[in-house]
Amino acid sequence: MSRAAVGYLMVAVAATLFAVNAPVVKVIEHTGFSSERLTEVRSTGAMIGLWAIVLATRPRAARTTRRQLLLLAAIGVLGLALVQWSYFYAIHRLAIGEALLIQYVAPLLVALWARFAFHERVRRRVWVALALSLGGLVLIVEVWRGRLDAVGIGVAGIACLSYAFYILAAERGTRGRDPISLLAWGFVFASLFWGVLQPWWSFPTRRFRGSTSLLGHLASFHAPLWLLVLWMIVLGSIVPFVLVVAALPRIGATRTAIVAMLEPVVAILVAWAWLGESLNAAQLVGAALTLGGIGLAQTAR
Repeated sequence: MSRAAVGYLMVAVAATLFAVNAPVVKVIEHTGFSSERLTEVRSTGAMIGLWAIVLATRPRAARTTRRQLLLLAAIGVLGLALVQWSYFYAIHRLAIGEALLIQYVAPLLVALWARFAFHERVRRRVWVALALSLGGLVLIVEVWRGRLDAVGIGVAGIACLSYAFYILAAERGTRGRDPISLLAWGFVFASLFWGVLQPWWSFPTRRFRGSTSLLGHLASFHAPLWLLVLWMIVLGSIVPFVLVVAALPRIGATRTAIVAMLEPVVAILVAWAWLGESLNAAQLVGAALTLGGIGLAQTAR
């Protein structure tokens, strides 16, 4: 496979894992975890796992400089910490699809930044791909049926901005270090950020001892809460984040952000299969448009 094809495959797998993680998070939230605590657990768990990989396989990659620390701190706090919390909080106030629609305006911001800040040439078909993908997302989430929630929309807007910032900053960060150590340092600062706001000694550790229903079509099945949290950290955080960051040097920030739009498409399908949410004709058309936009973006060189 070519370098670009590997990059596209990485982002597609990451988007699928993020989408599957959404109902897992919903199940965990059902037990009473707040958005802040979930983000803290996810960030700290990812930090521990990533540093274990770095120290076991490439200890020299752990080194950094004062100049790099500023960028790593920005990625950790303004990117990783905020994008996770704002998404978790937004889906408390909005339907998951509506929150994802607002967040996935980020690829357009990335393309605009590349064009007007970096003065990079953005092919016309990329703009057409963005229009198709965003139009498809509108149909998928059926935004016309939603109710206006100013707080939810505002927080989802923060998710959009922080996601765009994360993609752009991470692309720059991979020019000087490998993806795994970049994320390991980023999650250090994300964990410190939430550790200050919510000290770990106040964490309700008793919650990990129980089990919970998987809800929806799987309501008759129960799983230990610690196992769901482990899934969220490993397959819902470490693996997909590493795949996305590793793809950035191969296909660039704009195409990475566009291909990541697979997440809401897969999320709709998973929600239908797992949680029993309906999937009508308009949503199927929207999924086709989004996939068509992603395919068109992949043909741009």
